[in-house]
Amino acid sequence: MTQKMTAEFLEACANDPKGPVALHLHQLLLPVEGRGAPFFPATFAMDEKYNIDVLSDGTKVALVDSVGSQANRMEPLFLEADYRDLVPQIDIRYGKEAHQKVSILEAGHRLGDAVIRCTELAPEAHQAFQDVNRGDAGPAARLAPTSLVFGVWDSRDTGVKVPRLVQSTIRAWDVSRLTRSAQFNPALDYAAIEVIEDEDKMKKDEQKSWAERGYLHVPSTGDHGGIIAAGPIRRDVTINMVALRRLNSKDGKALRSYLLGLALIAAGEPLDPFLRQGCMLVPDSENPAVWTSVGRDGSRTALTWDSATALTFAKAAAKTFGVDKGREVAFDAKRAKADVKGKKK
Repeated sequence: MTQKMTAEFLEACANDPKGPVALHLHQLLLPVEGRGAPFFPATFAMDEKYNIDVLSDGTKVALVDSVGSQANRMEPLFLEADYRDLVPQIDIRYGKEAHQKVSILEAGHRLGDAVIRCTELAPEAHQAFQDVNRGDAGPAARLAPTSLVFGVWDSRDTGVKVPRLVQSTIRAWDVSRLTRSAQFNPALDYAAIEVIEDEDKMKKDEQKSWAERGYLHVPSTGDHGGIIAAGPIRRDVTINMVALRRLNSKDGKALRSYLLGLALIAAGEPLDPFLRQGCMLVPDSENPAVWTSVGRDGSRTALTWDSATALTFAKAAAKTFGVDKGREVAFDAKRAKADVKGKKK
């Protein structure tokens, strides 16, 4: 049995309590160099290590791209010409140059980001979070709807959390870690032309200083060399209908349909293959992606994904809900200083 993506089906997803609990994408990826080629997963701050977990059977699973990273890759999609009219375009002007701007769609913490608290939007954002906490997501959806789609935590003000409607991760299975070594050779023998003294006569801190500026030979051994995946490289995208149907407002039906439309656009757009240096992943053409509608009873029905239908639904839902006009606001350094002082107090 296959479920076609129709407007009626999508409305049921958004507003019928008995509708599907989730839509799920299972997609296999490959490095552009081909199956079995090395690629570089994410490293994380502090120790700059890969996130590789070892399962009970010894299988090693690497986190290639995290939930947060995937969300931050998808959200700027709504800056593109085909989709920008679906959401309010809010730009924050900063610095001395008139052209220096950042979009709220590029702010890592979305409506809860520090950059928002440093503008005239701060009181409005604060109130929107309080409204969400009271059960009215309408104001937040009119101000920053993608904050509801990709999730937001106003950790530094109201403490309100909104769960993600769209969740995406990439993991690689049965991986082996690689290392790499390199050798830097300066263009000239700077000791021979008496720019520096003989390296062996230098103190360690002197060697470090000259080496950092490119005047000495610098070997590098045992650095990160990426991984090879003997198992699948799998991307999983889930649209959470339960979380969606818990959102309400004065016109809850229009709100939920609107947010589902945005979620469909984000989840259905092809992944940008360039994740980081040494990591370009493309769909495995021999194993096409599979969309599934998941019922409350655990039943799974294959879903025929239709991007055109998703876009039509999103545009119609946005028109019904009403998209607020874009705004440009100024970053205020005084607000930033007051924000920090208030936190200290």
